[in-house]
Amino acid sequence: MWYRTNRALQNAADSAVIAAALNGTASYQAEAKGIAAQYGFVDGSNGITVTALNNQTCPDGTSGCYQVTVAQSTPPRFFSRVLGSFTPSLAGAAMAGGSQTHSYCILALATSGTDPAILGNGSPNADLSGCSIMSDIGMTCHGHNLNATYGDAHKTNNGCGISELSNVPAVSDPYSSLASHIPANPCGTTASSFPQEDKHGGGLSGNNVWGVAHVTTAMTLSGSPTIANHGIVCGDLQLAGDVTLTTVSPGSVLVIENGQLDLNGHTLQTASGSALTIIFSGPTVSGLSPTHSPTGGGTLDIQAPTSGTWSGVALYQDPNLTSGVDITYAGNSPTWNITGLVYLPHSSVTFKGAVNKSSNGASCFALVVDNITIDGTGDILAHGSCAAAGLTLPTDDVGAIALVK
Repeated sequence: MWYRTNRALQNAADSAVIAAALNGTASYQAEAKGIAAQYGFVDGSNGITVTALNNQTCPDGTSGCYQVTVAQSTPPRFFSRVLGSFTPSLAGAAMAGGSQTHSYCILALATSGTDPAILGNGSPNADLSGCSIMSDIGMTCHGHNLNATYGDAHKTNNGCGISELSNVPAVSDPYSSLASHIPANPCGTTASSFPQEDKHGGGLSGNNVWGVAHVTTAMTLSGSPTIANHGIVCGDLQLAGDVTLTTVSPGSVLVIENGQLDLNGHTLQTASGSALTIIFSGPTVSGLSPTHSPTGGGTLDIQAPTSGTWSGVALYQDPNLTSGVDITYAGNSPTWNITGLVYLPHSSVTFKGAVNKSSNGASCFALVVDNITIDGTGDILAHGSCAAAGLTLPTDDVGAIALVK
């Protein structure tokens, strides 16, 4: 019985240390004790002690290993009572270490608490090959694994990814700090400061309409953004024709304050050698409920800057925006040919179409959302060259945790 108990203690220690290492957060000790309890060894009960430590020296001399010891000070005694007071000390000890970093082209932050934050609804044609996905809560895929290389979830992964992993550390929002670099709002704080399209798509003029017949379709955006050079637009921006941005200096931004980008069936494109970050921002205004996203069919064909503050960022919703941010992307609403990051931290996204790279940029696309539902095709065709595109993808140290002692 003592040998059997000792083997059970060892099994509990092995599983508990793997769980602690995968947890990797301040709650790793609670994680280890919870797993030991599932084996029947509850810390503090019946002489059981579960001790979990991090930052231990690994057998190879490196640091960062986790160690768990599960001990029982009062093992059961039956016929051994005839031996007097002799009682063996029973314990199991294990150490785990290792690390593996995954990079993600889809990260669901789950700030709203939506669970699962990544949902595949059938999606028989979805293909995220070469792409890994991460949910800061759970993820579920019905009938198809989305063909993502890795599907990682902070809670439970139900069927997503070629390689599925649950209970990985959550990923902190790596791009929220960029909001401090959004140019100040020059528009005002009243509803009239932000012209909106009427239900027929009209009601806009001046700087709120680009590509009109009497204006060249080659437009310039450079230097410090101002309304005069189309750097900041107050309210909705509508295209009345195809627009190519020809001399956009690295780091240039187009800020749309309390408005949508209505492509109106046309194309907004960055020319070869040009780059752009489109930012949706704006103060809360009484009586105003703007949409903060691209709309209206057509094609958004842009590449992000490859250097500077906005390096790798193609489309950015101010994280202070919490309404008018949801997006349904069906591949033609408008079509996205984008090189770089699309950052929608509070958006519920329905993703049905294919995303390709921009005409003049590298093959790179990443999406950060609150939560996402993938239906139908759900292809991300632009991936693999994000370093060339200037984008550092979201990453997580998920382990490849193994017992080392």
